[in-house]
Amino acid sequence: MSTKFLNRRTFLASSALLALPAAAQSNKPIAWPRHPVKLVVSGPAGSGGDIFARLLAGPLQEAIKQPVVVDNRGGANGLIGNNAVAKAEPDGHTFLFSASSSIALNPLLVSKMPYDTLKDLVPVAQIGLSGILLVANPSTGFKTLADMVRYAKANPGKLAYGTWGNGSSGHLAMETIKSHYKLFMPHIPYKGTSAVVSDLLGNNISVAFTDIASPVPHIRSGRLVGLGITGSSRGPALPDLPRLTEQGFKFDADGWYGVFAPAGTPPEIVNRMNEEVNKILATEGMRENFISKNMPPPPLKTADQFAATVASDVALWQTLAKPVKLIVD
Repeated sequence: MSTKFLNRRTFLASSALLALPAAAQSNKPIAWPRHPVKLVVSGPAGSGGDIFARLLAGPLQEAIKQPVVVDNRGGANGLIGNNAVAKAEPDGHTFLFSASSSIALNPLLVSKMPYDTLKDLVPVAQIGLSGILLVANPSTGFKTLADMVRYAKANPGKLAYGTWGNGSSGHLAMETIKSHYKLFMPHIPYKGTSAVVSDLLGNNISVAFTDIASPVPHIRSGRLVGLGITGSSRGPALPDLPRLTEQGFKFDADGWYGVFAPAGTPPEIVNRMNEEVNKILATEGMRENFISKNMPPPPLKTADQFAATVASDVALWQTLAKPVKLIVD
């Protein structure tokens, strides 16, 4: 047998062997995760995002066979946590849990963004879809949005309101209300909804916008009063609380929480994470958990479908924010 024939046969055999792993690998599960996964929550402990992130973390670590460590990075309407993940190593071991207003409004309101929202963060999975709550201390005597508007009109500047931060969806919603009804109500921004709820309970502020979940037990007990909810549907844990749209002020935009990854994270990991999260969200126990915390059962979207939602909602929220000229800096 000639040396030439041997070399040719060796070359063909080697080429075939080199081709095998790629074909075989497409049918094999990826070797992920290799160590604990960090879930950065762009809000403080006790906030709505923290509540839902921790609901997810337990079953997620069982599914991926590695610990899921919740890391709260609150402040600046989520900018701190978002930035930490945008600059993290894209190896599939760091993810972000953030809110729609943080993702959509920060680019419009922060003059020097430390990251590019649509380029540096990859949408992985959508977690819920709902409005936010307008809440008052019972000492106000307010029962509805109209009660608050009536008092604010009669007492310009005397009724301050709280939200979980400059540029939050609560800030946007109340500034839109103020513009519509021509009200003067100072804004008090907090570092998270848990601090807002605490000051509402202590009567340090009279009214506030909060997340969908954290004030629910206090509204049920009568320690706080729900005045309304934004968005396209009533909250399932507070079915008697009317939407603001039902009270004459149209604000149907829904918010969401979402899981994101640093840009450059391998698509196989993004899709695997999406699949695991959606399996968890689809369980009856998780759906019941969402309902008990006033969040409708979560939609189940692929990573690509969620990316399309993020892109469209960034445009929508920025359209809502531009006319009221939110002040952040």
